[in-house]
Amino acid sequence: MEKGEYYVGDLCYVLDSYTWDRLCDLRCAGYEPLDGELELPDGRRVAVFQTAYGDGVYEGSCGGNYLVDSGSIGCIKVSDLSPEYQDDSSWGHFIEFDDDFTVESDDGVIRIGHVEIDTN
Repeated sequence: MEKGEYYVGDLCYVLDSYTWDRLCDLRCAGYEPLDGELELPDGRRVAVFQTAYGDGVYEGSCGGNYLVDSGSIGCIKVSDLSPEYQDDSSWGHFIEFDDDFTVESDDGVIRIGHVEIDTN
């Protein structure tokens, strides 16, 4: 993903209902939900991964908690959020990534750059 300031958490809290529905459509195109980097129809990039045990509260390596209601955790650039969501980090965290970064999930551990969230 490209460097910058990102919201990291459950994307259902920071995407409007239309955009959330488009993301769900992209992820649910096959038998298994797609995980990883995805491009929304309007060109915005997101990354999203299923949690190991669905909804709940998961602790991240930076000490913060991530509240999950969609069974997934992801990231999106803050500048790609609607203005009403750009200053509310009550559900996740705003994190600055100084360099381009990778995203992955392995055995329930979601890694977004230097942030690690163990959902297992």
